[in-house]
Amino acid sequence: MPSPAREESKGESGQSEDGAAPAESGDAQGETGRRLVCALEMEMTNYSLQSDSKVDCVNYDGVINRNGGDSAEISVPLTQRTAPMEGENLYRLRDRKFLLEDKKRLCAMALATAVLGILLMIIHAETCPLIYKPGSNIALILNCSISLSTGCLLVLIIAFHYKDIRLFIIDHNQVDWRIAMTSHRVLVITLELLVCVIHPVGTYWEVGLHVNSSASMPASSVQPCVSYHRGEAVMVDIELLLSMLMFLRLYLVHRTILLHSKVLLSASYRSIGSLNNINFTFRFVLKVLMNKYPGRTLLVFILCFWLTASWMLTLCERKTTQPTGHMDTALWLIAITFLTVGYGDVSPCTTCGKAVCLFTGVMGVACTAMLVAVVTKTLALNKGEKHVHFFMLDIQISKRIRHAAANVLRECWLLHRANLTKGNGGEHRRHQRCLLEAIRVFRHLRLKQRKLRDYVSEMVDLPKMQMIMCDLSANWNNSYRELEQRILSMEQKLDELSRCFQQTSELLSHVLRHRNPEIR
Repeated sequence: MPSPAREESKGESGQSEDGAAPAESGDAQGETGRRLVCALEMEMTNYSLQSDSKVDCVNYDGVINRNGGDSAEISVPLTQRTAPMEGENLYRLRDRKFLLEDKKRLCAMALATAVLGILLMIIHAETCPLIYKPGSNIALILNCSISLSTGCLLVLIIAFHYKDIRLFIIDHNQVDWRIAMTSHRVLVITLELLVCVIHPVGTYWEVGLHVNSSASMPASSVQPCVSYHRGEAVMVDIELLLSMLMFLRLYLVHRTILLHSKVLLSASYRSIGSLNNINFTFRFVLKVLMNKYPGRTLLVFILCFWLTASWMLTLCERKTTQPTGHMDTALWLIAITFLTVGYGDVSPCTTCGKAVCLFTGVMGVACTAMLVAVVTKTLALNKGEKHVHFFMLDIQISKRIRHAAANVLRECWLLHRANLTKGNGGEHRRHQRCLLEAIRVFRHLRLKQRKLRDYVSEMVDLPKMQMIMCDLSANWNNSYRELEQRILSMEQKLDELSRCFQQTSELLSHVLRHRNPEIR
């Protein structure tokens, strides 16, 4: 019975004999394995900044040694490690695109919900004293609808900021969400929620006050539909204030315009803007709209502002017996205040109405300044028109200068002839006055021509100068190339001359040696 040690030695010898057969193929595979190790080291060096752990190349070398240089098994860890890294950026871009689409959709839904709540509030305020009584089921349904739209708006605002935080996390390479919650972001979210939660709430009771309305009914038969406890007149003002503050929800308009603008959706705009450090904010989008569609933008803003301010003024003035509680009178007052005319035929009585008119006047001054800028830009001459206009002015002034110079010469000749004849002194003085007037006109025209040319010279035509410089640089390049070609041709000719001189010297030496063999 053989011993275990002998069997072990036989096994080892058998393994050595089996391994000796494919020695040549093993060397080739080992060379391939070493090449793969070098490639693996380069790949892992490139991904070392992005990976979470370092790569031990010695371990991979050990794997190669254990596997006998099998390249198929070495490619598996490389593929498993680099495939998610190569697709990570694509996944981030896809998620970013989806989040932007969700933000656009949520912002549009939030604006629609805010406008719906404002419309319900306006319908309730206008129809409550006329169609149904305060405290009825219809009033309760409208009040509940306003509250429900407010709740939906708050949910949409929270969802929008949730998408915004997720977009921040993706843009900053999967950071913790608590990093995105800066003090500024928390303040903005809190202010938005506070603005959107404002709406008139409470129990509706009939009030024994005779007030005006924007409808055509007489003022003595209309009662306000406001949240009011009997005997507490302060609640009326609170409900009116809450109704007016609901218009603060229209801040969502600028966010919707920004997210749905072609400037933000265009990849070329974003690429060029990122190269020039341009932030795509609502201010930039508004500037683009004012440059492309100035008239339409101002017209839409002014009309919407007039209607909103007029209704707010009627809401403020309903407790009084003044005509400003009617919509037509309020619209007239807002228009003349906006245009800074102020005829003085009507004026607000309440503090709320005065505040609305004051804000209207400030906005009117700002819009008037923008309107003047737009009209000035529209009436201004473009570059070609300026060139044509100034060129014709220069020609006309040149003609007038020639005529003035001819008048000066004529008056000089007439004065000289009057001096020679020694006639009447009055004629001599008349020619002197005419000569001085001709000289004054000539100097005035020369000064006018100099000012015109100075103004034209200030209008530097940059494209024309650029074309001139491009032509000069092209001519210089052509001259330089021609000079290089001439230098090369001179070098070739010098080489030919040197070869000719060398051949001539060799021939002379050969001839001399042939005639005088003793020279050798």
